[in-house]
Amino acid sequence: MPSPLDREILRLALPALGALVAEPLFLLTDTALVGHLGADELGGLGIASTILQTAIGLLIFLAYATTPLVARRLGAGDRRGAVSAGIDGMWLALVLGIAVALLGIPAAHPLAASFGSTDAVTAGATAYLTVSLAGIPAMLLVLAATGLLRGLQDTRTPLVVAVAGFALNAALNALLIYGFGMGLVGSALGTVIAQWAMATVYLVLAVRGARSTGASLRPHLRGLGAAAASGGWLLLRTASLRIAILATVLVGTRLGVTELATLQIAMTLFTTLAFVLDALAIAGQAMTGHGLGASEVDRVRAITRRLTVLGLWSGGALGIGIAALSPMLGPVFTSDPDVRAQLTLVVLVMAIGIPLAGYVFVLDGVLIGAGDARYLALTGIVNLAMYAPLLTLVALTDAGIVALWLAFGLGYIGARALTLGLRARGTRWMVAGA
Repeated sequence: MPSPLDREILRLALPALGALVAEPLFLLTDTALVGHLGADELGGLGIASTILQTAIGLLIFLAYATTPLVARRLGAGDRRGAVSAGIDGMWLALVLGIAVALLGIPAAHPLAASFGSTDAVTAGATAYLTVSLAGIPAMLLVLAATGLLRGLQDTRTPLVVAVAGFALNAALNALLIYGFGMGLVGSALGTVIAQWAMATVYLVLAVRGARSTGASLRPHLRGLGAAAASGGWLLLRTASLRIAILATVLVGTRLGVTELATLQIAMTLFTTLAFVLDALAIAGQAMTGHGLGASEVDRVRAITRRLTVLGLWSGGALGIGIAALSPMLGPVFTSDPDVRAQLTLVVLVMAIGIPLAGYVFVLDGVLIGAGDARYLALTGIVNLAMYAPLLTLVALTDAGIVALWLAFGLGYIGARALTLGLRARGTRWMVAGA
């Protein structure tokens, strides 16, 4: 049955959906264009993308920590303080982005080689990764600025910026990869240019927001410290997620180049679906933070219940959709017949677990919005401990790519569902006030 909360949820979630899907579409575009260059190039993209997503993923707290901080202050009636908190988050993003890029240059080849693939795959991954490092500061600025706008209950502006960035990225990649014959390097360069274009737009918006509220554009040590402290636990939480994905890719690498290429496409599809489901989680972050800032605990409890139902239903719909499309997805991403055959089976297995993923992502967003990052971080370690035996079993038995996805899509996601569900049933995470 419809809920009175649905209108507000949809007002935030639908624009967030477009913005969130645009981000993995960067990678989907790269995968589709690079996939027709060959299995070696696709494998190289898989390794490089895993490393980049790990770096970005570890710093996703720049958005996830900023959103509840801004939303709580807005809920408490302090719009100037809300904007100021967001700008401090953007300064922190810029500093961290420059540091990551500089540290990543000498580490690019060792990191790519650590996956143990062939020389051709490693060389492609190194080239893609080296070029992509130039876009890291821009991507982190985009994350922090997006968190600011979400906290201000604005998910439409990130949608517009993301769609424009995706269109630019797609056009540049096609031109550079095939028009100029730059191959894998052209794919990386096109994405970097698009990332900096998006960051520039957000910087202009931040300046306008500061002027309209009287907030300072200068960084504040207290604000930077608050942003870093609130993100510390989220960093650990995200690290556990990335370790799980890295471990999965490492096992996939040892299964063979065909299996690695298949896993790269499957992970890309799963990431896209995850971002679709995360639209509800983003609405949960903004609404939970705002509600607790305004001390509306009963409303937050109702929001949690409704989002959980919507997450399960959305996951079910997406699972049915990708199951129906599974025979047609292979030719979109690759010309390799072996990869196509394996991908169909993996996608069917993926479809079974998507409703569970919807439940997980929604509750994750609600608890992040409540500032319950410590619990998320500690249970992230518990989830890894539950996943490790399953992953080890697949590696030791050489069970194949389908078994690997069963371990990840049902085993690991199931562990997260258990720990998140237990927390959401209680009330200790509902701390009210600015």
